[in-house]
Amino acid sequence: MSVESSAARKPRRSAAGKAGTTGSGTGTAGDATGATGTKRTTRSAAKKSAEPELVQLLTPEGKRVKNAEYDAYVAGITPDELRGLYRDMVLTRRFDAEATALQRQGELGLWASLLGQEAAQIGSGRATREDDYVFPTYREHGVAWCRGVDPTNLLGMFRGVNNGGWDPNSNNFHLYTIVIGSQTLHATGYAMGIAKDGADSAVIAYFGDGASSQGDVAEAFTFSAVYNAPVVFFCQNNQWAISEPTEKQSRVPLYQRAQGFGFPGVRVDGNDVLACLAVTKWALERARSGEGPTLIEAFTYRMGAHTTSDDPTRYRGDEERLAWEAKDPILRLRRFLETAGHADDTFFAELETESETLGKRVREAVRAMPDPDRFAIFENAYADGHALVDEERAQFAAYQASFADEGGH
Repeated sequence: MSVESSAARKPRRSAAGKAGTTGSGTGTAGDATGATGTKRTTRSAAKKSAEPELVQLLTPEGKRVKNAEYDAYVAGITPDELRGLYRDMVLTRRFDAEATALQRQGELGLWASLLGQEAAQIGSGRATREDDYVFPTYREHGVAWCRGVDPTNLLGMFRGVNNGGWDPNSNNFHLYTIVIGSQTLHATGYAMGIAKDGADSAVIAYFGDGASSQGDVAEAFTFSAVYNAPVVFFCQNNQWAISEPTEKQSRVPLYQRAQGFGFPGVRVDGNDVLACLAVTKWALERARSGEGPTLIEAFTYRMGAHTTSDDPTRYRGDEERLAWEAKDPILRLRRFLETAGHADDTFFAELETESETLGKRVREAVRAMPDPDRFAIFENAYADGHALVDEERAQFAAYQASFADEGGH
């Protein structure tokens, strides 16, 4: 377990528990202390910190390992809840596979797959409370599932029939954000607002390793730290920002960026659903208790393409993908369930049936989506209408009419 923090000031609101750090991994043998007592990192320490340990509770072989800092956050988990986490990941993967197939069949314009990132999303999603608020990017299908969003509602935007098919306030789950990194600012502002309201809740913002290079994310870090906002920044480092590897984006591990802004960062095994659950619970509780923001780097891997318009074979090799397949998050939890005697063949068979039923429902729902009104784009632009909009509407109508032949086809 490794956590870095350089937060020196006191939390502005009442704090409970440990502030700024969570145990071992906060110092290295190469650290030196100046006259003011502030640690400055030497080159040897920086080199050592370049390969931080992951917070891990389940090994790729499905073996449960102890962690003094985070075991308490999953200590009371029941076999039924463990099976629930497995079910969440399996059904999310099935939904994702169906959406990918639908795009290939021409039913969706685009799709951003989460294949390989199920543990990061389900673990963190299940850590949230009902009154917490989630700000996703465009790949958080598993988190949406945890928040109770009907998966078919996620597909309307990718089919081009709406701009987001759900009410954000009904599930405290914001609409998908396509602009890279901007949702971190939205999350920070919302968190500052609930802090002023005195609400006992927290905010979590999702983004990828590529988004961590955006200026919006740096601004969100600054504001959240200065205003001690109750927000958790959850970065899914899937190793590739489209075709750009992480090592070309940052000189240090991504979680270490938090220390420059004055709050803790943690790197967690993003393919370990238990570790993601535990670390996110800790960070959210820390936020609710007045200790401010946290950066979680979920170290995972995008098994498929960035989106269905991408070809990952052009920039990465099969050996890399095969190495990560051995760390598959679903297979990892299944091994643990079987070894511990928490699931039998009947459970897995019934889940397989449920999975296929979900795939069929998604497929039928997408194909039944009505086409949007082509002229809706001209409505509600101005309260009382506008001459230019009227002119554009007439031009568009003439353009549409030009496609009709004499037979009316």
